[in-house]
Amino acid sequence: MRPFILISNDDGYHSNGIRTLVSFLSNFADILVCAPEAARSGYSCAFSAVNYLRLKQRHNIPGADVWSCTGTPVDCVKIALDQLCTDRRPDLILGGINHGDNSSVNNHYSGTMGVALEGCMKYIPSIAFSSCDYNENADLSYLRDYIRRIVNRVLADGLPKGVCLNVNFPKIDPAKEQFAGVRVCRMGFGSWINEVVKCRHPRGYDYYWMVGEYRDDEPDATDNDRWALAHKYVAMTPTRVDVTDYESMEKMKEWFK
Repeated sequence: MRPFILISNDDGYHSNGIRTLVSFLSNFADILVCAPEAARSGYSCAFSAVNYLRLKQRHNIPGADVWSCTGTPVDCVKIALDQLCTDRRPDLILGGINHGDNSSVNNHYSGTMGVALEGCMKYIPSIAFSSCDYNENADLSYLRDYIRRIVNRVLADGLPKGVCLNVNFPKIDPAKEQFAGVRVCRMGFGSWINEVVKCRHPRGYDYYWMVGEYRDDEPDATDNDRWALAHKYVAMTPTRVDVTDYESMEKMKEWFK
């Protein structure tokens, strides 16, 4: 039987990245897409606790059963599993391909990672794919072999309980260069600074834009995802749902003895 893969994203059901991802996999897997009706970047693991949701079937991606949802990326996964997967549970859940870098602390803000984390919390092997090329119309076809290799390996071997994968691709010109390889690495530490721009509206009130610039807080480290991407490696970071700091936990037990 062909594997059954659920795909979502945070760029919307109509995005170039999600169409490209389906095209990589539809020849050997049954594909269900359930993705936001519009961009939902930065939604992380948010879900709709107040607003109701709507589903609408779409027909914009060959080789897939496509639905849009009015909610967040996590809403899409939840509602797809509950309403669209009644006869068959997905073998794999994928987020992406995202138009933009989700390495380092971006992991925590990313709706693409929200998809993978939600799948992981449902005990379904899950992967988030992101490209550092922010051009929403970029040709991402050169990611095909890497994505297929990673997907087939996870389908064959699975992932440990509570672990999903965050995979980021550096931006390259495939006509001139190739990836240096795949680097399995940790998440880098960085900070977003200068995040708020204050503006004055002509009608007399202030308004604000959330923007910012990324600062690498460990520029000399060579074992993290930021270094890997800067040196043209595909960065693959195993990410745990369990955020417990076990070392600190053992130390804190001494507080109450």
